[in-house]
Amino acid sequence: MVSGAAPRYNPAVNPHHPAHDLDKFHEECALFGIYGTSDAAAHTALGLHALQHRGQEAAGIVTFDGRHFHNHRAAGLVGDIFGEQSVIATLKGYSAIGHNRYATTGGSSDRNIQPIFADFDFGGLALAHNGNLTNAYLLRKELVRMGCLFQSTTDTEVINHLIARSSYSPVVDRIIDALGKVKGAYSLLMLTAEALYGVRDPMGVRPLCIGRLEDAWIITSESCALDIIGARFVRDVEPGEIVIVDGQGLRSIKPFAKQQRRFCVFEHIYFARPDSKIENVGVYEARKRIGMELAKENPVPADVIVPVPDSGVPAAIGYAQKSGIPFELGIIRNHYVGRTFIEPADHIRHLGVRLKHNANRAHIDGKRVVLVDDSIVRGTTSMKIVEMVRSAGAKEVHMRIAAPPTTDPCFYGIDTPEREKLLASRYDVAGMAKFIGVDSLAFISIDGLYRAMGMPGGRDAANPTFCDACFTGDYPIALDDLNDTEDRQLSFLAEPA
Repeated sequence: MVSGAAPRYNPAVNPHHPAHDLDKFHEECALFGIYGTSDAAAHTALGLHALQHRGQEAAGIVTFDGRHFHNHRAAGLVGDIFGEQSVIATLKGYSAIGHNRYATTGGSSDRNIQPIFADFDFGGLALAHNGNLTNAYLLRKELVRMGCLFQSTTDTEVINHLIARSSYSPVVDRIIDALGKVKGAYSLLMLTAEALYGVRDPMGVRPLCIGRLEDAWIITSESCALDIIGARFVRDVEPGEIVIVDGQGLRSIKPFAKQQRRFCVFEHIYFARPDSKIENVGVYEARKRIGMELAKENPVPADVIVPVPDSGVPAAIGYAQKSGIPFELGIIRNHYVGRTFIEPADHIRHLGVRLKHNANRAHIDGKRVVLVDDSIVRGTTSMKIVEMVRSAGAKEVHMRIAAPPTTDPCFYGIDTPEREKLLASRYDVAGMAKFIGVDSLAFISIDGLYRAMGMPGGRDAANPTFCDACFTGDYPIALDDLNDTEDRQLSFLAEPA
């Protein structure tokens, strides 16, 4: 797959792709970098473990020990890859960057696992990326025409080639030159022999923050990765900022033209861990406020509020508090079903969602139930959960969604279905309610979402605070690759899409 195309998956190629498991938007990627500690790899592995929710396909760590770079990358979960002390022992160094991967561009091949590494005339550089470049395919075509040889199918490698071809010096100026040519959403970590670099795109679509652990500096996707190693949160990296950490400490530059901040609002709704602080906002509290606003906008007579676990829990708590209706864990999630747990035979495939969810009948039977979830994407999982709750004896089933209807795909680093597969692009609310089988269905409004995020006037259409394109179709960054109609076949190396 190439950047700018709506992410797809092919079940025949990858039967364990997460899209088989959940009817949800899927996480992007996670970054963790540290500079100035003797056990950089161990801290990085712990940080990546805390960020596992942002990507579960693969993970990698690159370290530098003062003379040499070391790396270990593999498919799988962080604990499986870096759980052995013998692996960490090979990753010597006082500085490191790590990456959890969820493939949004380039497929799931081992050659696309990050951090990617290359030798330049100034020395080695490791690079890790969260986001998606929207002009990477066009840049790649031009770079190939110039003689560049690509070793992966990721959009991230384009940045490496742009750095290599830059005539500027020192390294930071090459980075500025390269990023001046790309469009899209990106948070980046780079590691050289001299420094650790952290970068956010000028609109700040994807998260990145700074922490401190004694004399070491940390740059990572979410603050929960700081908590796991006992580090202190310092601040967010600003949109368009480059943070440089070296032997002299931390310094910052802002070389790009200032743009309107457009942070991804779905981080607050679903992606970020509830115990993280993102853009100076506690995620758990934000989700509770969204639930309270949802109850204010869309009340319904009911006996019990039930979250769809786990992502619906904070919003359901807020809904229950505002409505005065009791909150109960009416659905229990099995957290121990792995993605490769079983390839169900045809005669048990209908069990579907029951592998991960089971109704808590004592709190559902004979009651009017309000199910609270974070979003509806295709609607197939919602339909199965509603069927399960009705089978447990619910007298009525209502659903309340802590996000506006998802009408458009994301092109900024989140794996979403094509537009025609999004339920809200095919039906109005009444049609969606009929499809999933509920007595009533309601979503928080886009203005209600903004009010819950601290903007009393709602969304200012002329100057929106967030990237909310999946709800509004308002894409703040040009989709150059999407608008290019030329055949996209890269080579026989390209992953099936």
